[in-house]
Amino acid sequence: MTFGGFSDKPNTAPMADINVTPMVDVMLVLLVIFIITAPLFTHAVKLDLPRAQSAPAPEQPETVSLSIDGQGRIYWNDAAIDRAELDARIAAAAARKPAPELHLRADRDTRYEVIAQVMAAAQAGGLSKIGFVTEPKPATPPAPKE
Repeated sequence: MTFGGFSDKPNTAPMADINVTPMVDVMLVLLVIFIITAPLFTHAVKLDLPRAQSAPAPEQPETVSLSIDGQGRIYWNDAAIDRAELDARIAAAAARKPAPELHLRADRDTRYEVIAQVMAAAQAGGLSKIGFVTEPKPATPPAPKE
């Protein structure tokens, strides 16, 4: 909008027209840029690729859930076992190809000694992929703002 000017008329109203010339100039420049760069986006190198068969994807190893409760009892896939049977099952699992992953879940009250013994037995038996399973922390609601 323009206010005033060098006119002899005392009651000149402000000019209310929008000047679109700069916008048109910018749009034309962008149009030229897109016209020049558009062929670069579709340019591809023509290749005659060879055809080949690939090996099948490797099998995903199964997972074994090993749980330890607060009293130190051990559960193999939710079935209660004793320490001697644990060693036998670890050896049998390690013999499979690919070796299964061991997911270790321990109760909060479990003694660390029991967990360390189970981990040592798994490593000695040949199971090297051991993961710890935990429960996610509950989301706490945000504190109210004052």
